[in-house]
Amino acid sequence: MPLDPAIDAVTARIIERSAETRSLYLDRMRKAVSDGPTRAHLSCGNQAHAYAGAGQDQSGLATTRAPNIGIITAYNDMLSAHQPFEGFPAQIKQAARTRGGTAQVAGGVPAMCDGVTQGQPGMELSLFSRDVIALAAGVGLSHNCFDAAMYLGVCDKIVPGLIIAAATFGHIPAVFVPAGPMTSGLPNDEKSKVRQKFATGEIGREELMKAEMASYHGPGTCTFYGTANTNQMLMEFMGLHLPGASFVNPNTPLRDALTVAATERALEITALGNDFRPAGEVLDEKAFVNGIVGLMATGGSTNLVLHLPAMARAAGVLLEPADFADISAAVPLMARVYPNGLADVNHFHAAGGLGYMIGELLDAGLLHDDTVTIAGDGLSRYRQEPRLEGSRVVWTDGAGKSLNDKILRPATDPFARTGGLAELTGNLGTGIMKVSAVDPERHVIEAPAAVFEDQAAVKEAFRAGQLDHDVVVVVRYQGPKANGMPELHSLTPVLAVLQDRGHKVALVTDGRMSGASGKVPSAIHVAPEALDGGLIAKLHDGDMIRVDARKGRLEVLTDGVADRTVTPPDLTANTHGIGREMFDLFRQAAGPATSGACCLT
Repeated sequence: MPLDPAIDAVTARIIERSAETRSLYLDRMRKAVSDGPTRAHLSCGNQAHAYAGAGQDQSGLATTRAPNIGIITAYNDMLSAHQPFEGFPAQIKQAARTRGGTAQVAGGVPAMCDGVTQGQPGMELSLFSRDVIALAAGVGLSHNCFDAAMYLGVCDKIVPGLIIAAATFGHIPAVFVPAGPMTSGLPNDEKSKVRQKFATGEIGREELMKAEMASYHGPGTCTFYGTANTNQMLMEFMGLHLPGASFVNPNTPLRDALTVAATERALEITALGNDFRPAGEVLDEKAFVNGIVGLMATGGSTNLVLHLPAMARAAGVLLEPADFADISAAVPLMARVYPNGLADVNHFHAAGGLGYMIGELLDAGLLHDDTVTIAGDGLSRYRQEPRLEGSRVVWTDGAGKSLNDKILRPATDPFARTGGLAELTGNLGTGIMKVSAVDPERHVIEAPAAVFEDQAAVKEAFRAGQLDHDVVVVVRYQGPKANGMPELHSLTPVLAVLQDRGHKVALVTDGRMSGASGKVPSAIHVAPEALDGGLIAKLHDGDMIRVDARKGRLEVLTDGVADRTVTPPDLTANTHGIGREMFDLFRQAAGPATSGACCLT
C-alpha cells in the first residue's frame, strides 16, 4: 500500500526541518562507531577496575572479543511496574553467558511514580526526573565498556529519559525490555465512580482506599491506557522492543522467555557481528512518525506530546506541535481502552493488540514499513506475536482480525475518523487536548473563566459551591519554569462531577494532566506559560474563554486582556521542600512545552 499523502508530507517536512541537526548527529555517531569496539581502547588498569566485580565473567571480559551488554535498570520495589525488574539482570547475565557473551549492570536510574505523587509536592519533580534519568543512564554508559545496552524501564518519565540516553549513546544498539502489565483488577470505570463519590462526600476514605487497592493490586504496570502503557506501545511502533513484547504479564514463562530472547538479540546486533543496528540508525525521522501514528491510533497519553519532541531532539530530529495535529487528522482511532473506553490493556492485548494494529495501519499506508528495528528491517515484523515452544520464543502470524470490536477495530471501520489528540492555537497560545476520551458534544466549550494558581484552590472553590455553573477552570503558573509542570490529574474527579451535573466545563492550564486524562475537555501544556509571558497570566475571573477542539482554537473572547498588567504570584513555596530546592537549575533551564520542556537538548 502506498504511503498516505498526509503521513508522507509530515515526514518530508520533519526530514527537511531536521536536515542540519540530524546530519551533525549522525556524523558524531558514525565517528564513534568507526573507533571500533569500545573496550579495545581502555587501558589494562581501566579494564581491571571494570571487571573486578564480574565474578565468573571476569575471564571472558578480559581475554575475549565477545560482546558485553550494559544493563541500565530502573528497578525499585515501590513501583509495581518496575518491581519485576529485580531478577532481570541475573537472567540477562545467564542468557548472555550461555550465548558466549557477557552482561553487566552499568547503572541504575531513578523511577518515581506519578500515581504516588499526584496532588503532592513531589509531583513538581516528576517531569524533571526524565532529564535526571537520561543523565544517570549517561553516567552508567560513560564507562565505555559496552557493545550494546539493554534498558529496563516502563513508566511515565523513565522510558523517555532512557530514550534520550539511548540516542545520546546512539553508536551502540539499544534494546528496550518491558516488564508487562499487572493482571486485571477492579474495572477502571468502577474505580472512577468511587473517586467521584469521594469527591462529593458520598463515601469515606475507607471505601476509597478499598477500591484503589483492588485496582492497583500486584506487580506490573497499571492496566489503564495511561503514559506507562503508551510508552510500551511506542517502543513497539518504533522498533525498540521485540515484536509483541509490550503487554505480556510479569512473572510468566513467556515474559521470562522474551527477556532471554531480548538478550540474544542484543548480542546479535552489535558491531562485533554481521547485523549491526546502532540506536542512532533506529531512531530516525520515520521511526518518530511511526510512534506518533501509534499514539493517535490508540488514543494514547498526552504526556507523549511533551516527551516525543525531547526524545527526538536527542537524535537530531525536530518535531513541532503541528506534526502531531496533522498526523492525528490522518490517522483513525482504532482502540477503546480506559479512559477512552471500558477495556484495560490486558483486554486490548487479548483482542489482537499491537500486532493487529500495526498490520492494519501498514495495510492502510499509515506507517513507514522501511524502518530499521532491532528485530529486522521493516516494521512488518511487528505484525507477529510471540509464542512459547518449550522454553523458547517463536513468532507466528498475529490476529488477522479483531477478536473484540468493542475494543479494537480495523482502520477501515474505526471508532473515530481521526486520532486521539488535537492541537489548539489562538491568542492564549498553543495547547493540546486529548479528544479521544471526550464526548464529541463537549469538543466546544465557551464559558466564563474561574482563575486559580494552584489545584488546591480549585478543590476548595468546588467544596464551597463556587464552581457550580458553566465554567472554564484556568489553572496557571503550572508550567516547567514556574514549578516543574506537575500533573493536575487530581482535578479530574472534581471537574467530572460538575460536568455530570449538566454544566459546560473545561480546563485550561500551562500544566499537565495525567496519561489517564478523562472525559472533561482539557486544554493543557499551554505555551507560552504564565511565567514566560503567556497571555494566560493576564486572565481574570469572568473572562469569556472558548475551547474549540473542532477548529483547533484556544481563545479569550474578552476585549483588552492583552493590555492588562501582570502581578506574578508568590511562587517561593514551589522552590523548596521534598527536594525541590535541588531542581532550581532545571526550572531555569527548561524549554517551552512545545519543544518538550527539556533541560538537556
